[in-house]
Amino acid sequence: MIDRPQSPCVAVCALDARAEFCTGCGRTIAEIGEWGGATAERQCAILALLPERMARQAAGQPVVL
Repeated sequence: MIDRPQSPCVAVCALDARAEFCTGCGRTIAEIGEWGGATAERQCAILALLPERMARQAAGQPVVL
């Protein structure tokens, strides 16, 4: 069994209207909504997507969801 990871929320909630993701943590609106009820495996899968999203955002590149 996988331990539940901590939420990636950094309390800087700002949604990017074009890509519909939080510019603070990188999660989509849907991912934020499902986080609390998601399995540990699903939470880990979401976390695995965030570094690339945040790197693309930081580089000024489009974030494809």
